[in-house]
Order: sequence, then structure tokens, then C-alpha cells
Amino acid sequence: MTLRRSTVEHVFGTLKHWMGWTHFRTKTLEHVSTEMKLHVLAYDLKRMIAILGMTRTTKAMELAGREPF
Repeated sequence: MTLRRSTVEHVFGTLKHWMGWTHFRTKTLEHVSTEMKLHVLAYDLKRMIAILGMTRTTKAMELAGREPF
């Protein structure tokens, strides 16, 4: 339980804080789903930049966008 709290639950707290704590800004399941996905993408990118730095993150994104040989 302690490990889960330290690795998972802070993510949800951060996302709730970014979203304004209580409500989604959109209505309907489709729009709420899109809004949540954008929040998660922003969180993931912010963490990548914090861990790898901007230069390595940019390089990783460029490599991921290339066509396979």
C-alpha cells in the first residue's frame, strides 16, 4: 500500500489539481474522455522533460516519429 501511494496516487492528485479539483470542463462521455486524455498526455510530457531534459525528450520524440526501415 505504501509503494502504491508513492508511485500512483500522486498522479491523480496532480491531475485533479490541474483540472480544478472537481469537474470536467466538457460534457458527454466522448468529450470528457478527450479532455482526460489531454491532461494525461500533458502530465506524461512534463514528467519526460523533468526526467530526460528537453534535449533528450525532443530527440526521443523525433526518433519515435520516423518511419521504420
